Amino acid sequence: MQKWKWYVLLLSSGWAQPAKKPPKWDTLVVIETPKGVMKLQLYRETPIHRSNFFRLAQAQFYDSTTFHRVVPGFVIQGGDPNSRDADPTNDGMGGPGYTLPAEIRLDLKHTLGAVGAARLGDAVNPTRASNGSQFYIVVAPQGTPFLDGSYTVFGRVLEGIEVAKALSQVERDERDRPRESLPMRVRLERHKVRLLRQRYGDGYKL
Repeated sequence: MQKWKWYVLLLSSGWAQPAKKPPKWDTLVVIETPKGVMKLQLYRETPIHRSNFFRLAQAQFYDSTTFHRVVPGFVIQGGDPNSRDADPTNDGMGGPGYTLPAEIRLDLKHTLGAVGAARLGDAVNPTRASNGSQFYIVVAPQGTPFLDGSYTVFGRVLEGIEVAKALSQVERDERDRPRESLPMRVRLERHKVRLLRQRYGDGYKL
């Protein structure tokens, strides 16, 4: 009993694990497209996917890749280096040469504007590892909850969801490949968290 009392005393005296201070700065992803600009927040809860996307963006890996798959009322998908060439049959099959371990969290949902990592199906990818560069954005107004728990959601669109919807509405072929080229340019912007919270309110996840 005395040992238990001493443990409680230590906790009440400040020996408990200190709470982490909220970050003062955050980095947003800015995607420029023929239909406009989107700004994305990437989640700290998925650090592998977040840091990988930042690294690729800094290396200009995404520049001139395209949104090679557009499905109205569902998702748009991009980030494949194969989409730079003139061969439409290899779109969706490329990447940076590696995969990422899944960071699937049940608290990160496929709501409207969610950013997720593309991957191969469970039959050939039982660990649900993510493609190293390809990503998708949910444009379904009601979200796509049937994907929850199966794919890594690692961010959300803070600004420009109407741009994502416009991209999804372009004419497409039977493979859901847009008939017009939809290239992207990706850059990073650093902002004070205080200003992001003021601008986006509950839309910004601390």
